[in-house]
Amino acid sequence: MTVDEMIAKKNEYGYSNKKLAELSGVPLGTVQKIMSKSTKAPRHQSLAALETVLKGSKSDTYDHTDTKQHSLRETSSYGYTDGTSAYSEDAWHSSGNSGKTLEDYLALPDDIRVEMIDGVFYYMSAPTSVHQLIGGEVWAQLRDFVRKNGGNCVPFIAPTDVQLDCDDKTIVEPDVFVVCDRSKITIPRIVGAPDLVIEVLSPSNWYHDMRRKLKKYKNAGVREYWIIMPDHQDIMVYRFWESDVPKDYTFADKIPVGIWEDACEIDFKAVYDLISFLYK
Repeated sequence: MTVDEMIAKKNEYGYSNKKLAELSGVPLGTVQKIMSKSTKAPRHQSLAALETVLKGSKSDTYDHTDTKQHSLRETSSYGYTDGTSAYSEDAWHSSGNSGKTLEDYLALPDDIRVEMIDGVFYYMSAPTSVHQLIGGEVWAQLRDFVRKNGGNCVPFIAPTDVQLDCDDKTIVEPDVFVVCDRSKITIPRIVGAPDLVIEVLSPSNWYHDMRRKLKKYKNAGVREYWIIMPDHQDIMVYRFWESDVPKDYTFADKIPVGIWEDACEIDFKAVYDLISFLYK
């Protein structure tokens, strides 16, 4: 297995560098160097250990056991198991959810939440309390930065429709996002790609956010994409103009916002302080 194949598997399974280090026994610093491709000659022993983990992993499970962290008071499984958004695309096509347009989307009852990607409906479950607390705190920090520094950028929070490709086939509702080109902002919805998108994972949306929407956001022109994993207290940050390989952060970090040239930092210690009572 090549390093590029390992990176692809790591991203597919949703492993952070820290989790991969724990499962393989390879030091975290070594994992980070290998996954960022900053080391040109990694040791064969390290590669073999990582390959064993990645070849042996199953895409329908995700180990949340972490002796250094606490578990949320909820059953969670970032994988291809529970939740309608985890169904395969073929299943959606066969069930009559393909070939949809903006007209079909707007005709849905108000109490049905879906996203539409390339003409396929993906139904969304109600967000959990921790999901909403995290999204709200991150949005508030972005808003405070904009209020203090001005500029054209506008932070949004779900549910806000984004007509991602400017066509009638794709409508998504990112958890938190920032639009800096105000010509994309209309009263009904955003038309075009946001500059920054932040999604908070939950058991029902793992595949949707980690695979399907990751590819869609990148191809649509989103510059920066964050994936927050509450159960692990980890964040993966993609800066697509720099690399397809994400940088890993934790809830102990202040994460710089790349679209603002790192002038803004989101304090995830403050995020954790807000939700810590939900952890055992």
